Amino acid sequence: MTLDAKIPQGPLAEKWSKHKFDLKLVNPANKRKYDIIIVGTGLAGASAAATLAELGYNVKAFCFQDSPRRAHSIAAQGGINAAKNYQNDGDSVFRLFYDTIKGGDYRAREANVHRLAEVSVNIIDQCVAQGVPFAREYGGLLDNRSFGGSQVSRTFYARGQTGQQLLLGAYSALNRQIHAGKVKVYTRHEMLDVVTIDGHAKGIVTRNMLTGDIDTHAGHAVLLCTGGYSNVFYLSTNAIGSNVTAAWRAHKRGAFFGNPCYTQIHPTCIPVSGDHQSKLTLMSESLRNDGRVWAPKTVEIAEQLRKGTLKADQVKEDDRDYFLERKYPAFGNLVPRDVASRNAKEMVEEGKGVGGSGFAVFLDFADAIKRLGEETVKAKYGNLFDMYIQITDENPYKQPMRIYPAVHYTMGGLWVDYNLSTTIPGLYALGECNFSDHGANRLGASALMQGLSDGYFVIPYTLGDYLAKTGPKKVDTSHPAFEQTKQDVIAHVNKLLALKGTKTVNEYHRDLGHIMWEYCGMARTEEGLKKAKGLIQALKADFWKNAIVTGENEEVNASLERAGRIADFIELGELMVDDALMRKESCGGHFRVESQTPDGEALRDDENFAFVAAWEFKGENQPEELHKEQLTFEAVHLSQRNYA
Repeated sequence: MTLDAKIPQGPLAEKWSKHKFDLKLVNPANKRKYDIIIVGTGLAGASAAATLAELGYNVKAFCFQDSPRRAHSIAAQGGINAAKNYQNDGDSVFRLFYDTIKGGDYRAREANVHRLAEVSVNIIDQCVAQGVPFAREYGGLLDNRSFGGSQVSRTFYARGQTGQQLLLGAYSALNRQIHAGKVKVYTRHEMLDVVTIDGHAKGIVTRNMLTGDIDTHAGHAVLLCTGGYSNVFYLSTNAIGSNVTAAWRAHKRGAFFGNPCYTQIHPTCIPVSGDHQSKLTLMSESLRNDGRVWAPKTVEIAEQLRKGTLKADQVKEDDRDYFLERKYPAFGNLVPRDVASRNAKEMVEEGKGVGGSGFAVFLDFADAIKRLGEETVKAKYGNLFDMYIQITDENPYKQPMRIYPAVHYTMGGLWVDYNLSTTIPGLYALGECNFSDHGANRLGASALMQGLSDGYFVIPYTLGDYLAKTGPKKVDTSHPAFEQTKQDVIAHVNKLLALKGTKTVNEYHRDLGHIMWEYCGMARTEEGLKKAKGLIQALKADFWKNAIVTGENEEVNASLERAGRIADFIELGELMVDDALMRKESCGGHFRVESQTPDGEALRDDENFAFVAAWEFKGENQPEELHKEQLTFEAVHLSQRNYA
């Protein structure tokens, strides 16, 4: 199969405008004849559902939470980017585009990224109209702050609750359509498969998580808005329920998976405190605006800090290494996440880590408090500081925070073309669920931007084109394909319930996470990746032999739910390792030890790896087939990233 990204012709800045005009439209009366299925109700899903219903389509929205408000988008903290140039500091649509392409280490599609930058300016207006309480300056204008990978202030924020406030805005728009009868929401329903008819997606199979009922739902198109797969690492900043099942089941039905090994390590997380943890907590990247990252200059001082015989505020200024400011003076503490994470890891490997475990560096606000005053710092970051105090019982107003990198976001996802269509016609992927906009590393405050861009401003156009071409012929669950897919799901559920071994599914998840972090995390080697592949294959075989799943289907059964998700994670983990093994270059946060500059920075191989890796499922226990979408760059010049 030849991958066709369907990138419009013409100058980069005109592609989206021209494409919108060329797309076919569905007239208002005909929109009422179409049924759209949306899986996931985070920012991408809620915004898409509200917008499509507002246009007149009939929408069914599914989520496994008890309310759309509980989507993981609510956990985003720091802000949302937009090229408004309110600060008059040199920002523009092109600069946002350039920063995003460069930040992703030149592994993203130019056309998609430029569209994202264009649409960003509309997102803010949309959200303000919904009542999102963005921070404002003294005169009443919207405030901005800086984020990593940028030298301008373009990030709009609502203290440290930006994701929550944006989701409430989208949720209010969604509720309006629910009340109008245009959206029907199915809470506590988990999608377990995609139904295809003549190669087109025409519905889904779900399990009612309260009753165990396996149901089928028909529609003229299916939109997956189910987030990322960071929990393949077991410990991540994602909600425990976040999973890959919907995307993975779609992959096994024919949707290619793009760049699966591209995962993001976030530099400012609260460090691991022990084996009892099931997730990690993020400290927003916005803290790097005013916080200074440092480690002790010597191993001896670090040892004293680890033993508790010396406190951080007792370390003299001359004994502190502000390593990001030293190595990258132009960007300082606001280098991209992958750069900050890798440097923190290097400090720890040199024996300069702090905290009881030694796996941490400091994020210090003493200078900011002295310069701005504690009340000003509290107004900007107060809820984040409160959260840190509650988790660590340490006061960051009096001593530095301890931070360390952790898995946070996945740039990889289902491969989509410019229209957000997967390789299954009628099946679309929006937001973090797709691979499209961030390359090998996502800049901070761009996840919320992409989710809302896809839902509010892209999919209403591109989906309409598909529907206009396929027509409103009635689709219902009486078609044999629905019953066959339902039976496939029932068989899989029964296979899981038949597992009566001695090892819990959570233990398998933890084992998988250790393998992925050790061999497919921030630093990778060919030898380690080959070892990881063997370990995952052995883990999979052992799972289907010795795992235990308790309870029945016809009840609330967390053991069954987790078993299905972890079985999918194990299969995804093997594909991630295959993808990382194939990509013999360092790019973004994906550091192949064999491919680095003399200074220890990531060394790309543009001649051989300037492509999107799109993997095709070829059958159970069969190697997946690699397809390549070559990336072309017309507006930017490929160069070694330099933040110095």
